[in-house]
Amino acid sequence: MKTLTEQDIRTSFVNCSKGEAKRIFVPRDLEQRSWADLDFLGWRDPGAPDRSYLVAEREGGLVGVTLRLPSARRGFLHRSMCSVCLTTHPGGGVSLMTARKAGATGREGNSVGVYLCADLACSLYVRGKKALDAGSRFEESLTVEEQIARTVGNLSAFLEKLYD
Repeated sequence: MKTLTEQDIRTSFVNCSKGEAKRIFVPRDLEQRSWADLDFLGWRDPGAPDRSYLVAEREGGLVGVTLRLPSARRGFLHRSMCSVCLTTHPGGGVSLMTARKAGATGREGNSVGVYLCADLACSLYVRGKKALDAGSRFEESLTVEEQIARTVGNLSAFLEKLYD
C-alpha cells in the first residue's frame, strides 16, 4: 500500500459525512507504519471501542470505511475466522463489523457486515509479521503472494457491497 497522509485518509471516507470524517480519530504514527506490508490501513478508535476504520486502495483511488462493532463479546473458548485473511482467533479476536453503505442507501440506514480480525491486522497475519497462537492460521499450499491476493480479493468483495 502507498504511504497515506492524514488528509488522504480523511478525504477517502465514503460512508460518512465530511463533518464526521473531520472528527474521526486518525492514528498519529502514520510515518512509522510499514506501508509495504499493508494491504489496507485499519485501526480502532481508542476513545470509542465500538468504532473502527479501514482505508484501502480501490480502482486507483482510496476508499475509507467507518465500521461499528457489537458490544457483546464471545466466550474465550469460542474460535472464529476472519473472512478477509482466514485467520482464526479465540474469544473476541474476530468481530462482526458493520459499515453503513455509501450514498443514498446508506443514508436510509442500509449496511453490510464482515467478520474481521478485531485488531484489523490481517495484512500482518498473512505475511507472518504479527505473532499468532498455534493453530491460528492453517497451513496452506498457497504461497504468501497468493494468500495476499486472496486477502485483497476478499476485502475488495466486501468493499464492493458498499456500493450495491
